[in-house]
Amino acid sequence: MNAGTDSLNRRSWLHRKLFQEHLVDIKEKDFTAFIDFLPDLTVGRDIRNNKTTWLNTRGYQVGGTIGSQFYFYTSGFENQSVFPDYLNRYIDRNSSKNIYIVPGQSFDRSFGKPTRDWSYVTALLSYTPSKYLNIVLGQDKTFIGDGYRSVLLSDFASNYPFLKLNWTLGNVRYMVMWANMQDPLASQFSYVDANRRKWGVFHYLDWNVSNKVSLGFFDSVIWADKDDQGNKRGFDINYINPLIFLRPLEYNNGSGDNALIGFTGKYKFVDKATIYGQFALDEFEAKNFLSSTGSSRNKYAWQLGVRGADLFHVKNLNYLLEINNAKPYTYTETNAIINYAQNTEPLAHPFGANFREVVGTLNYAIGRFNFYGQAEFGHYGLDPAATDNFGKDIFKLYINPSKLLGNYTGQGLTTNLYYTEGRVSYMLNPKYN
Repeated sequence: MNAGTDSLNRRSWLHRKLFQEHLVDIKEKDFTAFIDFLPDLTVGRDIRNNKTTWLNTRGYQVGGTIGSQFYFYTSGFENQSVFPDYLNRYIDRNSSKNIYIVPGQSFDRSFGKPTRDWSYVTALLSYTPSKYLNIVLGQDKTFIGDGYRSVLLSDFASNYPFLKLNWTLGNVRYMVMWANMQDPLASQFSYVDANRRKWGVFHYLDWNVSNKVSLGFFDSVIWADKDDQGNKRGFDINYINPLIFLRPLEYNNGSGDNALIGFTGKYKFVDKATIYGQFALDEFEAKNFLSSTGSSRNKYAWQLGVRGADLFHVKNLNYLLEINNAKPYTYTETNAIINYAQNTEPLAHPFGANFREVVGTLNYAIGRFNFYGQAEFGHYGLDPAATDNFGKDIFKLYINPSKLLGNYTGQGLTTNLYYTEGRVSYMLNPKYN
């Protein structure tokens, strides 16, 4: 009888660990910790190219608390994958410089093999000294906005180290983040030097005006760790200033750093449905901004979308419809090292600039099953030749445009992108999510 009970208990323990609990879960008075093994296997089909795709991931996560003020978390993933052709073309776009980046992840180390191979790590240490302030030191990314995309700061590019301060006072939340990023495309100073680095400071103020309306104010400044002659600037102490809207400070420095300002808005117009938007202003010259001459100095982007839950009164059927637009040359600079990018990828929208996009998603959850559908249309203009600059490639300099006037969204080699995706997933263990 005992043997049967022990066998049942073992099965129950294994079932709980696989489907309900953390693999290791420690709970003491002033200390908690959890450890999990995170496997993932995804199989798909690239119908256009008659190709089976797959992703094999082995990962871990470790997290916990120390007392009531400290929280720590880290995760790591080892990955191998066969991607659809469009992703391979994206990863190989800088192959002439021997640079291969898996989107939003890290360097591909497959060295020409058909199976991609890369690792990915996240780490966070959080300290909350009071209910008004939270301090986070980490290697991760930050997303600002309410939509599928962001034209201000997205989670598309690879992780980067940062220090973030979050203040909460009543219905106002305020974030300031200092980050250190890299640009593998920038010319190195010597063969033994690592990738060139750059710094960024980001501010975001989110004000809940009422239960239905919220407004946000954003700014950022990017500057190079070293100039093109190798002179070290490092972290600029002037940008310790935690106040939002640093453009006057950037001008006072006489540095020519890359500044961006932006605004967000959100309105809950009916129960379980919200309209939202963003506006990013990269450069403002009144005579050009207010005119219709199509100046290359009109550098801005915007977003408008609607999202909601329980569509057609079906519980857990969520939807989103969104439009994104960026004028040519937005996010570019006079020096590519300080453009709005991290590790060869945009910090805002994946398309860079010179594009229009419409994207819609549907998501339905029942139990541990999740059904997801996405459709997207993108319209953008590529450069017909490497020497052209029609404003999509944010690593090209805006001081060398293909034309100063008469610019319009989608100029250059007009390209239309149609993308659809369907996905069915099952959550093995809610603790892993």
